Amino acid sequence: MARRSVSVRNETTGHGKAVLSEDGVEFDARDAALLRTIGRSGSIAAATADLERSRARALARIETLEAAFGDLVDRTRGGQGGGGSQLTENARTLLARYERLRAALTAAAQVPETVIEGVVTGTSGEIVTVETSIGDVCGLGGDVTIDDRVQLRIGADAVTLSAITETPEPDATSARNQVDGRVTAVERGETIRTIHVDVDGATFRVLVTAESVSRLDLSVGRSVCLTWKATATRVVPFRPEVNRGPATNASSKPK
Repeated sequence: MARRSVSVRNETTGHGKAVLSEDGVEFDARDAALLRTIGRSGSIAAATADLERSRARALARIETLEAAFGDLVDRTRGGQGGGGSQLTENARTLLARYERLRAALTAAAQVPETVIEGVVTGTSGEIVTVETSIGDVCGLGGDVTIDDRVQLRIGADAVTLSAITETPEPDATSARNQVDGRVTAVERGETIRTIHVDVDGATFRVLVTAESVSRLDLSVGRSVCLTWKATATRVVPFRPEVNRGPATNASSKPK
């Protein structure tokens, strides 16, 4: 069964970056630009030239996207009338979904975070492993060392939700962190919903689209799987005096 989800990712600016995800394949701004340019130019070759990208890589990327999202580009071989490429109706629908998500995130004033406290138990370059009350969590923290007490800050736009029955295998996703939880609340917005999920006493807030709420049946009491990348988790030295503000969840100390 394909694992379908809609999520958003953190950029270095702290603003949300829209990402549509299906069957483990992510559709982002770079993919949207490729499709839009193909639609405008009527040619994959012309589009890649305009975007200064490799045509071979663009073709491979289109095949990857189509395997997850369905047919996106109709290609006609050259001949008396010449060849060309046109976007399918499915591609236009996908672009419209992406633009609605991107617009909603741009309008959002602030992205809430989940803050969890823990102790560093391992390091590998800039990626560190932290023991927390919800288990080991990997994050990005170049300024900490083993045995440091730290805070992990996980943006609500960095977490992807899926049904427990569709939990991805560990090697099927680049997300290093995976936990199970239960939905405790659903905050309604015009386009984006904020889902509250309890994970062993720690409350995560996750941003998803209204479409995903319906598809995944994200009602109170629903069991879900949360996944997120180590690079989307900021690990900072523990600062109890920091005012986390209304957009930040209460922290959870390791057992």
